[in-house]
Amino acid sequence: MSDEPKTNNILVVDDSPTMRRMVITSLASLRKVKSSQAGSGLEAIERLAMEPVDLMVLDLNMPDMHGMEVIDFVRRHQSYRNIPIVVLTTKGEEASRSQALEAGATRYLTKPFDPRQLADVVGSLLKVS
Repeated sequence: MSDEPKTNNILVVDDSPTMRRMVITSLASLRKVKSSQAGSGLEAIERLAMEPVDLMVLDLNMPDMHGMEVIDFVRRHQSYRNIPIVVLTTKGEEASRSQALEAGATRYLTKPFDPRQLADVVGSLLKVS
């Protein structure tokens, strides 16, 4: 058996392909990390069932299923409830932040975002650099 640290899979969920690319690029500096992506909340739930996910970067405002519904789904299911969720959204008001954190988001960041800050947050949650 290898002593190599495992590769962590980050699921980036945002309805904007440009934003998904920006997030994935921001996380490229982290070691032992790979990214997959979903363009909607429903697609994110499908991905969870298809592949192991170690952390999710999640937008709140999506057309088919709001990010809060995704958080609720993840936290209600035994297989997924311990996955850290980093909300990355344009909603900067305190009420939205509080609601997401109370629902089970691990961290809450707003767009436009600082790529280094996002990488630092994700790296610390996954314990990678």
